[in-house]
Amino acid sequence: MENPQKREKFSSRIGFLLISAGCAIGLGNVYRFPITTGAYGGAFFVLIYIVFLLLLGIPVMTAELSVGRASQRSIASSFDVLEKPGQKWHFAKYLGIVGNYMLMMFYTCISAWMIIYFFKYLTGSIMSVEGTPEALGKVFGETNSNVLLMIGVTFGVIIACFGVCSLGLQKGVERVTKVMMVALLFLLVGLAIYCLTLSGAGAGLSFYLVPSLENVKEAGVWTVITAAMGQAFFTLSIGIGSIAIFGSYIGKERRLLGETTVIVGLDTFVALVSGLIIFPACFTYNNGVTADAGTVGAGFLFTTLSSIFNNMPGGQIIGSLFFLFMIFAALSTVIAVFENIMSFWIELTKLSRLKIALINIGIMCALSLPAVLGNNLLSNVQILGKGIMDLEDFLVSNIFLPLGCIIYVLFCTQKFGWGWDNYHKEVNIGDKGPKMPKWLRFYMSYVLPLIIVAMMIISIINAF
Repeated sequence: MENPQKREKFSSRIGFLLISAGCAIGLGNVYRFPITTGAYGGAFFVLIYIVFLLLLGIPVMTAELSVGRASQRSIASSFDVLEKPGQKWHFAKYLGIVGNYMLMMFYTCISAWMIIYFFKYLTGSIMSVEGTPEALGKVFGETNSNVLLMIGVTFGVIIACFGVCSLGLQKGVERVTKVMMVALLFLLVGLAIYCLTLSGAGAGLSFYLVPSLENVKEAGVWTVITAAMGQAFFTLSIGIGSIAIFGSYIGKERRLLGETTVIVGLDTFVALVSGLIIFPACFTYNNGVTADAGTVGAGFLFTTLSSIFNNMPGGQIIGSLFFLFMIFAALSTVIAVFENIMSFWIELTKLSRLKIALINIGIMCALSLPAVLGNNLLSNVQILGKGIMDLEDFLVSNIFLPLGCIIYVLFCTQKFGWGWDNYHKEVNIGDKGPKMPKWLRFYMSYVLPLIIVAMMIISIINAF
């Protein structure tokens, strides 16, 4: 096993924060948050989402980070280090690593879509298409049907991102991700400022930021609450060790509640500002149509949103910048999860980063094929009523992430795990940042696990 004394460290706190936020900031909260907001009632959904983010996201992330920092290991051996003799928590490593691989099985394919559409706008080829969702939907279908293109770009994403990880934590992961995250934030703010100047910005912002009971009634109160709960829970990539790994790379100078709050804050900022791009655009060029419960998916980007770009002045430039922004959001998550996979292998083998990267490039390319081919050659394959990519997404979002979160919370709060005292001590080590209050013990030990279990059951029932 890797000697924790020789473990790599981030070169700076900003590196840790940006990379951890980069793992959390992915396509799910960049495009799915504003689309889901549009489908489920607007501003009230946003308020409920933020409440659940505070109630669920922050406590679970502190648990995952504390396990990583206390053990100085990845999910491969963090439970082994911290569990008491005879306990079996270390079996969680298999759930975690399978979750990481399965997430990347379809996420790399979605990342490929972003790259392809960036070049479609950069070259202007898509601007010659009739600017209707139907016509652009046909283009999206033709893109997916181009098997060699989809395989080539998806494999390119895998090779490039494992290549970054092979360079090491500071020289590869930290250096590249910091640049991408800073560029992402600048692009995000720039696009938002532009969209706020559009003629329909006022109506879009009213829908987005002014609570309306009518919008909630139309969507259904319980539907809005459960959708907001699910979005808050799944936006942070917690539960499969992809956040814990970055906890293992940091020192003990700062308390983890403060660091978690910054990461969640950055994630939420990106999600909220994404809405400042999409809603003004929808209310200016799409008659206020955003999405409904049946269209909450990546296809919205390549149909409705692309039709808006194709119809607005300067749409080629705006579309190019938007999909560049989406590329940075996607690849920052891919690199972060690949780093977790790399660390898993480092701790369980004696192989170098380069050899591990080469092996995993082969594994990941093979694992990504079902999702890629599920949109063309295997499009008729249905499992449990779902296509291949949708099934993979369902298993990660509804099974692996919530199960992993339950494990981390119970491990950190129960006597038959690492225990509250150890967790509370670790999360409060450091002389900067707010302390985790002791009065949260009952909530984190009993209420939080029940909420997660309830969410998991509801999401599975809703899916079928």
